[in-house]
Amino acid sequence: MSLDSRLWGKAAGLGKDARGACRTHPLICHLLDTAAVAEVVWDELLTSHQRSMVVRALQVPDGEVRALAAFWAGLHDIGKISVPFQLHRSGPRNADGELLAQELGGEQGYGFAAGAAQDRQSHEAAAHWWLVGIFEEIGYPSSKRRPQSQLSHAVAQMLGGHGGRYHPAVRGKDYRCPAVRHPGLGTGGWEEQRRVHFDEVRRVTGATSVPRGRMTSGAAVVLTGLVVLSDWLASIEVEIQARLRQEGWAGAPEDLDAYWKIAREAALRLVEKTGLLGTGFARPDSVRCAGETSLLASMEGQLPDLVTEHGPGLVVVTSSPSKERTEAALRAAAVLGHAAGARGLFYALPTGSSADSHMAQVHAFAEQALTGPWRSLLLHSSSRLKPAEAAKQWAQAHAPGDVSAEPGEEWAPAANSWLNSHHRALLAALGTGTVDELLQAVMPVKFNVMRLFAFSGKVVVVDEAHARGAWGQKLMLRFLEWAAALRIPVVLAAMSADKSVDAMLAAYHRGAAGGREAMVQPRRLPAWSFVDAQSGGGHLPRQPAGAVRTSTLSIEVLDGAPYDEIQAALVPLVEAGNGRAVVYRSTPAEAICTFRQLSQDLPGLEVSLVHEQMRNKDRWRRLAVCRDAFSPDGGVSGPSVLVTTPMLEHVRGLRFDLVVSGPAPLAGLLARAAQGAGDRPRLVVLRADSKSELDDVALVRRTDIVLGAGRTISMPQDVPLLLDEVYADELVDRVGEAAARELQQLDNRRTVRERRATGTAGWLQVPGPRELDGDLGLLSRDHPGMEPELLSCVLGEEMVHVVCLYQGFLLEEGGPEERLVFESKKRRPKPGQLVPYLIPVPQRLVDGVRGDANSDWRGMAALKNVLRLNMSGEEGTWVRTGERRRFRLSELGLTVDQLP
Repeated sequence: MSLDSRLWGKAAGLGKDARGACRTHPLICHLLDTAAVAEVVWDELLTSHQRSMVVRALQVPDGEVRALAAFWAGLHDIGKISVPFQLHRSGPRNADGELLAQELGGEQGYGFAAGAAQDRQSHEAAAHWWLVGIFEEIGYPSSKRRPQSQLSHAVAQMLGGHGGRYHPAVRGKDYRCPAVRHPGLGTGGWEEQRRVHFDEVRRVTGATSVPRGRMTSGAAVVLTGLVVLSDWLASIEVEIQARLRQEGWAGAPEDLDAYWKIAREAALRLVEKTGLLGTGFARPDSVRCAGETSLLASMEGQLPDLVTEHGPGLVVVTSSPSKERTEAALRAAAVLGHAAGARGLFYALPTGSSADSHMAQVHAFAEQALTGPWRSLLLHSSSRLKPAEAAKQWAQAHAPGDVSAEPGEEWAPAANSWLNSHHRALLAALGTGTVDELLQAVMPVKFNVMRLFAFSGKVVVVDEAHARGAWGQKLMLRFLEWAAALRIPVVLAAMSADKSVDAMLAAYHRGAAGGREAMVQPRRLPAWSFVDAQSGGGHLPRQPAGAVRTSTLSIEVLDGAPYDEIQAALVPLVEAGNGRAVVYRSTPAEAICTFRQLSQDLPGLEVSLVHEQMRNKDRWRRLAVCRDAFSPDGGVSGPSVLVTTPMLEHVRGLRFDLVVSGPAPLAGLLARAAQGAGDRPRLVVLRADSKSELDDVALVRRTDIVLGAGRTISMPQDVPLLLDEVYADELVDRVGEAAARELQQLDNRRTVRERRATGTAGWLQVPGPRELDGDLGLLSRDHPGMEPELLSCVLGEEMVHVVCLYQGFLLEEGGPEERLVFESKKRRPKPGQLVPYLIPVPQRLVDGVRGDANSDWRGMAALKNVLRLNMSGEEGTWVRTGERRRFRLSELGLTVDQLP
C-alpha cells in the first residue's frame, strides 16, 4: 500500500487556499520536519554529557544513536493516523464547510467501527499504545510479564509523553490488539497507513539499528526533551507555511527523499530561532591566593583541582548571607559549568523579589563566565506570562536616569522571541528565578520532564537552599537525587549548616551512587564541601576557609508600642544628621502606614518604601534605587530609612547602621541583621509588633525566649550555636510552667504541620531516578484529590496577580497612562503588556473576588491567575469596592481592606 498524503498533521494557522479550503500540512511532512530538527538538536544543542547518557543506555554507537533519535522524534505524532483525530469536528474543512478528511470514511479500507469517532484516546496515547507492538515486531527488547521494563515499551511511552504527560504502562494483551480497546485507532487502511508512515520515516532517517539497551532515567529525560523541543520547533506555523506542498503532492518515496532535503535545510534555521546555540562556560582563570584564607580564596584555590580529579558535582557553601557568598557560589558555578560543558545557568531564590534583586549580580557574572551569545530571562510567578518582556522591563527599570537607550538589549530576548513562553523559558541560557521552578520538575505537573531536560544542560545555583519549609525541603531532596542522576552541577548556599543541609548532601550522594550513607556539612562558618556526581563521594577542602572578619551583633528586644519604638530608634539618626536604617513591617499595609507616619513625624529624615504589593515596574525601580542608595558605598547623604517587609531579607548588597524588625524566626532575624554595617551592627526587635502570617508561631516564640531582653553575639561564629539553642528540646525548661505548656502546644502543632507537609510532599513527588524500573508513567501519575490548590500549597502561598485599570487604561502614578491593547476581536489582551503592571497579592486576601474580566479574558490560560480590577478615582487614589473588600491603589502600592 502506498503512503496516503491526505492524512494531515498540521492545519491551524496555515490559512486557506484560493478556493477557500483550509491548507494542511501532510502528516508525513510534519514527522520528517520533526526528525530533521531532532538531528540538529542532537548535534548542536545537547551537551556531550547529555548525548553520552543516551549512548550508554541504548548500547549503540554514537552515530547510530543520532539516527535513532531522529527516527523516534519523527514517530511522535503517528497516533494522528486515527479516526478521532482525522475526523475531529474541529479539523480542517473545505470551502463548503465539510471536513477535508470526511471522504476517507467512505473509502474502502478506511471504514471504522461504531463509536470509533467518539473514542476519547488522545493522539499521544494512541502513539504509545500502537508503537509498543511495532517496536517489538522489529526486534526491540520486550517482555510479556513486565513490558514497561524493556525498550520496546519505554520508547513508545516516551513518545506518547510528547504532550507533557506520560501515559500509564500498556500490558501485552492491549498493545498486541490495541484497536480492540480503542476502536478509534481503526483497522484496515488505518493500520496499513500507520505501518507505511512508520517504515518511511525509518527508511528516510536511516535508523536501521536495533538497540539492545534499556531506557535509563537519564536517557528518558534527554530523549523526551529532544522530541518535545523538536516538535515545538517543527510546529512553528510561519515556517510550515514556507514548506507547504502543492496540491496533488503524492508522497511517493522519491517525493519524501526530496522533502527530507528541504526539511534538513530548514532544521538548522529552526534551531537557530531558539537563540540557544553557541553558549558555554569560559575556562575559569587560574587563581592561587597565597596566604589568603577567605571563603572565596579557599574555593578558588582548591575546587578546580577537585573537579578536575573527580568531575562536576555538588558544592555546598555555608556562610552568612552577603554579596560575597553569592560571588563564591557563582565562582563555583563557573568551575562546575566549564568542567561539565554546560550551556548555561539557572539561579534560584526563595521569592520573586529576591530574584529581581539578584539579577544584576547574576548578569554581571554571566558577562565574565559565559561565552558565545546568551539570553537572560526573569522567571518567577509574575514574570511567567512573558519572561522576555519581564526581563526587558527589569532592564529599563534599572537603567541610569540619563540613559535613553534600552539597557540590556543585547542580553534580554526581544518580546517576540521564541523563548518568550512559560513552557520554553527555562531553556534560556541564563535564568534568574524562584526555587519553585526546580521543585515543579519533581512534581507530577505537565511538562515536568521538560524542566529536568532544561536543567540537565545547565548549572543550578540555589541560594538560601533551606528557606522553603517542610514542603520545599522534601521536594528539594528529590530534585537533588534527580540532579545527581542526570549529572547536573549544583551549588547550594545556606546561612548555616544543620540537619537539612546534611540531608541535601545525602540526597545528591544517593542520586549519584545509590547509597544512603549520612553526610555532614562542616558546622564552622564559613565552610564549603563538594560531592562528585560520578561516585557520590564527599570531599572537604584540604585548607578550610578561615574565619571571616568578625562583628559583634547587638540585639535589643523592646516591649513598647511598635511605632513609638521605631520613632525613638530613628530620632538619634535625625539628631546626628547621618545614618542609614531599615524598618521591617510584617505586611505591605503596615509598611505604607509607617512610611506615611515617619514622613510626617520626622521631617529631617529621608524615608523610602519598597514592598511586594507594588506593580512590577515600580518595585523593580525602587529596588534599583535601594541598591544604589544603601550599598556600602551608596550615595545617601543625611539620615535615611527604608521601610519594607520580609521580602527584603533576601536582597544582597544593602548596608544599614540600624535594622529594626518585628518578631520573626531567628533565621529571618539573622538574615535581616546581616544587612547591618560596621563592626558593631545593631538589630532592634519589636516584641509587641504583629507577626507575619507566614511565620511559624512556635519558632517565633522560641526565638523570643532565646533572645530575652537582648543578646550580643559574635558574627558569624555564634550563628550555629544560637540556631541550635532555638531548636533545642530543653528550651522548655527555661520558662515557667504555664509558658512551657504553651510552648509545648505550639511545638506539637508545628510538628504535626511539618509531618503532614512532609508526608503530603512525599506522596505528591515523583519517584526517584532509581525507582522507575522503566515505567515513565510514574512521572505523570495523577493522585485522587490532587487538585491545583494542593500544588499551590506545596509551592508556597498561592499568589494572584492583580492588574488595575480605569476605563481600559493601565494606571500610572497620578493617572491613566497606557491603553490596554487587544490581540484579537475577542477582546483578549496581550499578556506581555500586563507584565509591568502586575501586582502579586496572596490568594487569601482576594478570596471570593471575581474581578471585572470578561469571559474571553478568563478563557485565556495565560491570564488564569490575573485578577482584573476596574478602578474609580477617589480623593487622589484609585479605588474598587465590592465583594466585602476595598482595593486602593496609589503610588505607594496596593492595599486590600476587609469591609465590615
